[in-house]
Formats: sequence, C-alpha cells, structure tokens
Amino acid sequence: MPADIVSNNTMTKADLVERVYENIGFSKKEAAQIVESVFEVMKSALESGDKVKISGFGNFVVQQKQARRGRNPQTNQSLVIDARRVLTFKPSPVLKTALNARRYDV
Repeated sequence: MPADIVSNNTMTKADLVERVYENIGFSKKEAAQIVESVFEVMKSALESGDKVKISGFGNFVVQQKQARRGRNPQTNQSLVIDARRVLTFKPSPVLKTALNARRYDV
C-alpha cells in the first residue's frame, strides 16, 4: 500500500528510521541516531516549558492544568485532581489542508 494512502496502521519510531534510511540514504544506524536526536531535542525543549514549532506541521505546547475538584464515578466520592502539565498539539494550516485535500473511502 503506498505511503500516501490513509490506513489504520500506526507509524512507529522504527518506521520513521526506515523512511529516513530510504529517503536520505544514510545507514540505518545513522538514520536511527538522527531520529533519536530529533526526539531528544524536542523532549528537552518541552520538558523545560518551551514551545516546539515545526513550520508546515504544527506546534507542540506544554500547558499547565490547575488542581480541580472531581469525583470517582464508581463511588461518587469527591476528590482533588492534582495540578499537572499536559502536552497539546495544534496542527498548522498547511497540515490541516493537506489532511483534508483528499478524501478516501475507507
């Protein structure tokens, strides 16, 4: 199945390494190091609270969620949900357009 056809498959890190290997021509070991390095740089930036913006793809942003009251749906007991940081992704208009440019019957 061609890579540009929408499917229910999941792309893994190993798949990304394979694509870099095929498209760039580095060895698989070098391709793996490149992919791992990119993820490590992104992870470090996000951990420090920076926004990661990839032009034509989208933005990864860490947002702070405040503590809030919630309840256990099984017991109806009230509890406090701790404050936490969450990662959000907002696709760029270019990516949104590309995703919606072709419609596939699945």
